[in-house]
Amino acid sequence: MKTTRLGRTGLKVSRLCLGTMNFGPHTTEEDSHRVMDEAHELGINFFDTANVYGWKKGEGVTEQIIGRWIAKGGGRRDKTVLATKVYGSMGDWPNEGHLSAYHVIRACEASLKRLQTDRIDLYQMHHIDRDTPWEELWQAMETLVRQGKVLYVGSSNFAGWHIAQANEAARSRHFLGLVSEQSLYNLIDRTVELEVIPACKGYGLGFIPWSPLKGGALAGALKSAKEGRRSSEFAQKNATRFEQKLEKYEALCEKIGVAPADVALAWVLANPAVTAPIIGPRTSAQLASAAKALDVTLDEATMKALDEIFPGPGGAAPEAYAW
Repeated sequence: MKTTRLGRTGLKVSRLCLGTMNFGPHTTEEDSHRVMDEAHELGINFFDTANVYGWKKGEGVTEQIIGRWIAKGGGRRDKTVLATKVYGSMGDWPNEGHLSAYHVIRACEASLKRLQTDRIDLYQMHHIDRDTPWEELWQAMETLVRQGKVLYVGSSNFAGWHIAQANEAARSRHFLGLVSEQSLYNLIDRTVELEVIPACKGYGLGFIPWSPLKGGALAGALKSAKEGRRSSEFAQKNATRFEQKLEKYEALCEKIGVAPADVALAWVLANPAVTAPIIGPRTSAQLASAAKALDVTLDEATMKALDEIFPGPGGAAPEAYAW
């Protein structure tokens, strides 16, 4: 497994990040533990989760599953760069969500207990909180870093100007600030090419794409539907919505002899700004399949053909829309 540094840090992470959102709702605990063990066998050391995953408010189901896996020992914790997130509502009372210092500190303590660990390697803000000033937020993060409970801080679903705001505020406090941004990015969803990716490059953030397969739509959803194979409701809706583009896409994949899922992942990995796309396997077979994309290199003609099928916004702002 190839590794790369996470943004401007010295931390090395695998070129694929194991997403755990399916652990609990769609993948049993036993199978989840097997997938994590197999990820380690493949050399994947970067795991991503969130306190809200499992979708039972306040329970942190997925974090608990990971925690019980860590508790098995065998060096599991120290082999893993563990990332989780804070923002989502964990209860019905005020201050049980968003990014106030009150919630961030308490949410971190709760995640540590569920994960059965003494530290969170990458603590990510799951969404922007326009009601919390950066001074308050960075003070809370500085406290957690000073206590050794958090090592690095990242963001998710931020706009480019949020990244700039956050890191300028951190710089004024002589704090490292954001080291990564996790955003929606795939062949279909390319808006982040305008300002988010340039902001990451400018501030030295690692860029971690989520949903690189558009929920399965870019994994051969049309062919699966024609063959009567089952796919998620989300993938089916997108297959219908982008049917004409996906027909051309799947035809191109067949022409070059590479599975659609591998092409979609290889395309994301080919962007030098990308640290590691998040893969969210429900099964061991899906994990093994995703790893194949690391061996796929798309030639210039294929990259051009993909741009013609799924045109991006035209590059970075403002050149994408200005003279």
